[in-house]
Amino acid sequence: MKFDSLLTEINGFGKFQTQLVVIQLFSRILLPCHFLLNNFMAAVPSHHCNVSALGDGGRFGNLTQDQKLAVGIPAVQDGTPSSCLMFSNPQYQLLSGSNSSEETLTAQCQNGWVYDNSTFKTTLVTEWDLVCSRKGMNKATATIFFIGVMVGAPIFGFLSDRFGRRPLLLVSYVLSMTFAVLSAFSTSYVMFVIMRFFTGLSLAGISIISIVLNVEWFDIKHRTFSGIILSLDWTLGNWILTGIAYCVTEWRMLILAVTSPLMVSIITWRWLPESARWLLANGKADVAHEYLMQCAEMNKRTKSMDTVTPRALLESAQAETVNKKYTFLDLFKTPNMRKISICSGIVWYGVAFTYYGISLNISGFGVNPYLTQFIFAFIELPMKIGLYFYLERVGRRPGEVSALLLTGLSLFINMFVPKGQWVASTVIGVIGKAMSEASFTIIFLYTTELFPTVVRQNALGYTSFIARLGVSISPLIILLEDVWHLLPSAIYCAVAVGSGLVAYLLPETLHVQLPQHIEEIEKPRGESTRRKEIH
Repeated sequence: MKFDSLLTEINGFGKFQTQLVVIQLFSRILLPCHFLLNNFMAAVPSHHCNVSALGDGGRFGNLTQDQKLAVGIPAVQDGTPSSCLMFSNPQYQLLSGSNSSEETLTAQCQNGWVYDNSTFKTTLVTEWDLVCSRKGMNKATATIFFIGVMVGAPIFGFLSDRFGRRPLLLVSYVLSMTFAVLSAFSTSYVMFVIMRFFTGLSLAGISIISIVLNVEWFDIKHRTFSGIILSLDWTLGNWILTGIAYCVTEWRMLILAVTSPLMVSIITWRWLPESARWLLANGKADVAHEYLMQCAEMNKRTKSMDTVTPRALLESAQAETVNKKYTFLDLFKTPNMRKISICSGIVWYGVAFTYYGISLNISGFGVNPYLTQFIFAFIELPMKIGLYFYLERVGRRPGEVSALLLTGLSLFINMFVPKGQWVASTVIGVIGKAMSEASFTIIFLYTTELFPTVVRQNALGYTSFIARLGVSISPLIILLEDVWHLLPSAIYCAVAVGSGLVAYLLPETLHVQLPQHIEEIEKPRGESTRRKEIH
């Protein structure tokens, strides 16, 4: 009996699967909290040079704060004090309303900065003065974090395919909590970015292992539902991040607050099952049989396991390939696998590139950052509910293609919206964000269905690596607006449309059994389609 048929017999969507999803909820809501944390932790409050010492001890010793700003800092076009410049010599003559004929020289801030703490009490910027000539160091914190995720994805993908999903998930939990706490207690900028790198590396394990473990325990009929349910964890995490960031405005406490759910994950890990698919693919039929019995008992389908023995399971899993060790190279050795791997890598790059290009630019709305983050999170829920019905009836490939093309269309339209029309720009931007989120939701589920069990984690590690490469580059594209103000939008649009067209080259996986081995992928198309479930 095929594994998918057996899973259907013992109920591939019962109490066992519900417990599996709930246990991992606490770790999965952590992901958006950390991936989008820089929107709040590294926020740049209004600031200007510190001129509080002006007039001390002289005839102008009783200057008010506004007077000190007037004589010490030049005003910019909108009348506010400059953020990075001060007068080389105080312009006291301005107090009497007279203008000096001498040229007023300016210099960089000499005594630090004064920050507006009405929205954020402390951020990375206020902690280490990451403004003006040091503002690149602030942007680097997000890039270094995602480089960590990029490095961690293939590492955890390889290790979990070699040693199992369950033990590597615990490793991810413990390491993520350790490095996150250490980053919150960093005593220097260098220590902080190092800890953030390893936090990203560790969180990559949770990101790619949890979704595979869940999908491998759901039957064909409920696989789409499982993918959508798991993606709702991201939406819930977005809401939680907005609420926590609004209440906790000190960056160190904010890191600790968003990391705290991992304590629950570590405690409840003992009740997580190993993937029976992975166990069978690696010749561990006895252990796989025990977990399947647990599943059958919890779902009250024990009669379906009466005639199922470990030996029968092993035979059905094509035991001749059990002892083979698989690596990333197996993703490219055979023609069909090579095509799927290359195309899915391009699609992942485009999805992540456009998604984070939109998500990490919440200041572009011109409104309160908490409100912007809430709007982005709020639009995800109705979108994902509609997406479930679309995927069940139409399929993964047309869903991915249309989501990316609509993302590109939204970005294209926004290029021609006048700057003053912020309402229209916001509405179109939110639609683009929703479509971008849809493409991310689909590609996670799609990827787990495209690749066979023996290399599934390797594949998700590889595609996540490519995705994080896109994430790391995406924020830097904004700098190209100095060349042409529409160039960043044009690039995001082109990448979204291009990756959407590439997605059309991938095979459809709707109602198709999950492949166990590479040989199933390389079968002739006519023979391969027999894996489809008959309704």
